[in-house]
Amino acid sequence: MAELPNREEKDELDELLTQYEQLREGGAQSFLEEEAFERIIEHFQQKEMPEKALEAALLAVERYPYSSSLLIRKADVLVLHRRYKEALRVLDQAEILDSRDINIYILRTDAYLALDQPEKAVSLIERSLGKFEGEEKVELLFELADVYDDYEDFDKVFDCLKEVLKEDPLNEEALYKICFWTDFTGRNEEGIRLYQEILDEHPFSELAWFNLGAAYQGLRLYEKAIDAYKYAVAIEEKFDYAYRNMGDAFIRLHRYRDAIEVLERVHELAKPEDVIYEAIGYCYEKLKQPALARLQYRKASHLRKDDSRLIYKIACTYFSEGQWSASYKQIEVALRIIRGEFDYQLLAGQCCEQLDRVQEAVEHYVMAVQLKPKKIGGWDALIRCLFEAESWEDALKQIDLALHATKGKTLFLYYRAAVLFGASRNQEALKQLEEALTRDPKLVKKFISLTPSVMQQVQVVDLLARYKRKKG
Repeated sequence: MAELPNREEKDELDELLTQYEQLREGGAQSFLEEEAFERIIEHFQQKEMPEKALEAALLAVERYPYSSSLLIRKADVLVLHRRYKEALRVLDQAEILDSRDINIYILRTDAYLALDQPEKAVSLIERSLGKFEGEEKVELLFELADVYDDYEDFDKVFDCLKEVLKEDPLNEEALYKICFWTDFTGRNEEGIRLYQEILDEHPFSELAWFNLGAAYQGLRLYEKAIDAYKYAVAIEEKFDYAYRNMGDAFIRLHRYRDAIEVLERVHELAKPEDVIYEAIGYCYEKLKQPALARLQYRKASHLRKDDSRLIYKIACTYFSEGQWSASYKQIEVALRIIRGEFDYQLLAGQCCEQLDRVQEAVEHYVMAVQLKPKKIGGWDALIRCLFEAESWEDALKQIDLALHATKGKTLFLYYRAAVLFGASRNQEALKQLEEALTRDPKLVKKFISLTPSVMQQVQVVDLLARYKRKKG
């Protein structure tokens, strides 16, 4: 039975199209009412037949020159044909006949924007707002927000949406949009006041609670954000975005078990997402549960194939368990996807070092420092590796390069002293150690951790004691 009205509508439209064709071909007996012309024009537009739509609009206005609705239809078709100036002239005619039709102002706005005249579009809508109220005023405010968005006056976008909510506090489109613009413009305090005003009158608006939570989150007030999200899900228990944001807030507070609980709820309510699996994996890593973290990262990787960063994270979970070979196999896969990534080369070097594949470790570390020469971590790993391998000359060369790349970081003076002691060049080493102590005595712990046996040398102990007394 449901098909019957549709069939009747189709038959009626077919009859109108037949009459229209007869009229178009000059049939003297053919006649169409205004509403029939509107249906025909709309039909051609829906079927993406712009030329036929324009032809029908021209014929309609010829037959009904004082019909504002047909003039507006004609202007709409002209805008689609990019005949903007002509459309504006037609809209002027329509306004004389009926200045209260909101479509006149919306089409004018579209034409002005297409002509790159946003100031005229803004002025038009602002002048017109006083003519309308209720839903029509809201529609114009949305149009004005889009205009401001087009020429990147984002604070004005926020202002327009705020005005919409004054007219209609529960307008879902406005609540969704203003949530984004509150964060984007940084007007979180203002957003909080707005949402609280809405909630005073409408305490069961889950979107207002959600927006309140997001605004608190923007100010890093995570506890308050979580409370607001809890109200949102109490009202709408299937509000997956509230659970998602709550999970992020819990992570920020290092409450990883709570984060896992609410993020798993997201997957119960919505289609599985790689970013949610990844976030849960991160939480398990922080809880020192690498096997569970790895499981989540693998799930994310199935949804986001060939993402080297996820493969790297899987490698890290193996590394934290001391499974060096498994870790290296994963990081090799990541390196095949993106070779020029500092973190990947560094982890590969660390794996090789643990596997006593020193030469490969050095190659990876060298690649890492070439990728990010200013990053101390790469040089630290490379020099320590060479030190452990007792490759004194290579270590000294790399220390020179590290000092140049990092603009003389004192850490590498300590490392040079350690290498010189290792090479039995004790007098040079003592001078280097003294220079390092003069610059930054706090870093001596790094020196001792690299070569603890040096503390057996009386000269070193005396030198350190002397600087300790100076500090005291």
